[in-house]
Amino acid sequence: MKIIGTMRALDGTRGAVRVEDVYDTGIEDLWQACTSPDRLARWIAEVEGDLREGGTVRAVFTSTWSGPAVIEVCEAPHHLLLTTEPGTDDESQVEAWLTAEGDRTRLVVEERGLPVDGLHFYGAGWQAHLEDLGRSLADEGPVHEDGWSSAAPAAAWKARWTELTPSYQTTPTGQGD
Repeated sequence: MKIIGTMRALDGTRGAVRVEDVYDTGIEDLWQACTSPDRLARWIAEVEGDLREGGTVRAVFTSTWSGPAVIEVCEAPHHLLLTTEPGTDDESQVEAWLTAEGDRTRLVVEERGLPVDGLHFYGAGWQAHLEDLGRSLADEGPVHEDGWSSAAPAAAWKARWTELTPSYQTTPTGQGD
């Protein structure tokens, strides 16, 4: 598993993080892992709500982020776009693209609208999430059996995030659109 993570400034205050990896599973299976509440709970978040395009869901991530998200685009099994914390100063967009590569599937996740001075934290976080996805797919089960909440992150996720953060702090932030 080799995750590629990049960070870029969108303007003076907001930026984006993009991570990608290729997984040893078909596109339909990876789509389910990224959109089905029971599969999401294995690696990244507890999700409930109106799970359709235009619907609003509420999520609690293994990182402790919790809040609402609107499903802007849901084009199975290739494209998903969410707006998190819509209408607030913390609004961001999380977009995922899935592409079949033979028996494997490439997942690209980009989050835009993040505070530019904290991009390294988000880069490390998304890399840890995608690593968790890989473990969940390989083990066909949950990777954080000790649980998490909006007040306490999943212990293994936090340990990996803490380990990755210094690398992202020294990675240059590019300029983007």
